Amino acid sequence: MSTTMTTPVRPVLRTEERREIRVAVHAGDPLVRAGLRSALGDGPGITLRDDPEKADVLVAVAGNEPHRIPAGPARLVLIADQPKQAELWAAVERGLAVVVARSEATPGRLLRAVADAHAGRGDLPADQLGSLLRGISRLHKEVLEPRELTLSGLSPRETEVLRLLAEGFDTGEIARRVAYSDRTVKNILHGLLSRFGLRNRTHVVAYALREGLI
Repeated sequence: MSTTMTTPVRPVLRTEERREIRVAVHAGDPLVRAGLRSALGDGPGITLRDDPEKADVLVAVAGNEPHRIPAGPARLVLIADQPKQAELWAAVERGLAVVVARSEATPGRLLRAVADAHAGRGDLPADQLGSLLRGISRLHKEVLEPRELTLSGLSPRETEVLRLLAEGFDTGEIARRVAYSDRTVKNILHGLLSRFGLRNRTHVVAYALREGLI
């Protein structure tokens, strides 16, 4: 009687994920960090980086001081069990994309999480997503709304001016439609150009459309 040996099959990356993904690891415990690096190091298309600033994805373990998770351009995979809202907010500020429970942090699951984060796919457990949405609702009501801002980062009048600009109206026409002075409209547009580092009105319209702001 013969037996057949099988080996674990690592997740197959989709076509858009088959290029090299630069991954950095952050953990307060050096042994945990070494274990994560070992688990990720053999993954297909994975290249480990020491500096989060040079990584596409940062894999971090939640700790007692969530603000210590490095901030940077990388998308964040957070390993945590029932993170507190403060941890979730700190993670969001650092580019949170995927949350993985500690008990599920196997090499295969971590590779899938890295691939999802790199491709821009978010993945949060339902209870944590609910907590995050409740926090966003409070942020809107208690912080943004009193300052006439929205979650997009624009005030209602900035949004209105941008929409009319995108429809082809010039400064004078926009001013008449919204009952502002020409100077006010110009100041609104100047503020948007400065805030987002844009070059001109065409650029601000293209940016707003691309980012889904209008």
